[in-house]
Amino acid sequence: MTSGWGRRAAFIDRDGVINEERNYVSQIEDFHLIPGAVEGLAQLSDAGFSLVVITNQSGIGRGLYSEADFDYLTEHMRHELARQGIEIAGVYYCPHHPKAGLGHYRVECNCRKPQPGMLLDAARELGLSLADSVLVGDKTSDIEAGRRAGLRRCVLVESGHALSAAERATADACVVDLQAAGRWLTSHG
Repeated sequence: MTSGWGRRAAFIDRDGVINEERNYVSQIEDFHLIPGAVEGLAQLSDAGFSLVVITNQSGIGRGLYSEADFDYLTEHMRHELARQGIEIAGVYYCPHHPKAGLGHYRVECNCRKPQPGMLLDAARELGLSLADSVLVGDKTSDIEAGRRAGLRRCVLVESGHALSAAERATADACVVDLQAAGRWLTSHG
């Protein structure tokens, strides 16, 4: 675990947190920012967090779209956010699925959330302090990855879907969207 050195980061899940959750978002026309996402990212950035997107992308492993498709959409997302003053320090993704993956994508890996591999890789490559970092996700697998990586705070967002009491209990806070998460995290360190 990385602690005591480096920058702090806000690890942000993509689908359901930054953009609307749809079945395997892989095309620009299907990518729609959730209201409040830009404002939440801006709050976190203004508070000194490096913004890092971490996203499971099993659609690649399932053969629904390619890594090149993902890269193209990622560049679109980064460009759209940059136009609004948001800099993304890094984007990390897992293309694997242990049961539905095809070929070399069918593997038990350390990067697919709830495993912490993407967070650990980002910390090493970007010089981040995990102990000073936070996470915002919409699933308990996001929260579990953050806990396994030793993050300071982990927040669940509803972003239009209800969460059970058991799911809510896994997080430090449960809020309606990324903007509310930004407010909560900047006031709770």
